[in-house]
Amino acid sequence: MIVAVTGGTGFIGRHLIARHCLRGDQVRYLTRQHDAQPIGGATAFVGSLDSKIGVLGPFVRGADVLYHCAAELRNEFEMHNTNVCGTENLIDAANGEIGRWVQLSSTGVYGRHHEGVQDTRGEIDEDVTAAPESAYESSKLASDILVQEAAAQQGFSAVVVRPSNVYGVDMPNQSLFQLIRMIDRGWFFFIGREGASANYVPVENVIDAMLLCATAKLSENGRAYIVSDHRPLEALVQIIASALRRKPPPRRFPEPLIRTACAIIGKLPGFPLSSSRIDALTDRSIYRIERIQSELGFANRVSMEVGMGELVRQYQRSRGGT
Repeated sequence: MIVAVTGGTGFIGRHLIARHCLRGDQVRYLTRQHDAQPIGGATAFVGSLDSKIGVLGPFVRGADVLYHCAAELRNEFEMHNTNVCGTENLIDAANGEIGRWVQLSSTGVYGRHHEGVQDTRGEIDEDVTAAPESAYESSKLASDILVQEAAAQQGFSAVVVRPSNVYGVDMPNQSLFQLIRMIDRGWFFFIGREGASANYVPVENVIDAMLLCATAKLSENGRAYIVSDHRPLEALVQIIASALRRKPPPRRFPEPLIRTACAIIGKLPGFPLSSSRIDALTDRSIYRIERIQSELGFANRVSMEVGMGELVRQYQRSRGGT
């Protein structure tokens, strides 16, 4: 296949390119860096989502699959321009030029559901009404809708992939490594009542899902698929503690107490909790993946036990352990 990837130098993009190169596919990726270290086996196209069709056109031309993985994650002032206007530019370039568009999105578009407000079980599938809360989530949802509408109007096929928290040993986000360190040092404690959810998915499984979405016969154009794995938070902590050969932490504190403490002293240097981290440790939502399992035959190839074990070993290596 001829494959074009935006966001190819990012965490998920690098893994996606590597997998396609192993398959022997012709891979192009868009980069803003004129002098960046090239990705082996792939061809760099210098440009950005702000580029006009004269730059983006040759990048997408004749691609069997266009993966749109690029997004602005941090700068709220740039999110609309990159994630929404940039998607519009890419759509203009892709008109009549590609076979399939695979859109990398996020389960964040469904919003936060700490007490299972979407239904009595707190379970979220693709039919749940999107309710983004942050600027990033809103821009991603807007980008998804643009792609779905363009696919219907322009005749190319499109799939939207919505993973939950994606992890791997080379991930830039350090929150899981921070969790491992807290458990290793005996500093971790649970917040609120039992039953919080841990929704994580190894990057290898996300790449499996994206490849399926790129190649499988689709029952409906513009279909969205959630990709995730789930354990109760207590089970996730047990997995990590076992890999560290530590006893699972026994302490648990009321959520209102911890939120009050965070509001009072949360800005002090070295304070380990923030409001967003408390949200993550008390979230009770569960992302269902039955749709991609039944329609495309997806299965999580790397279990949470194996994936978290690899993170623990990477953490130990970084500390000079074995």
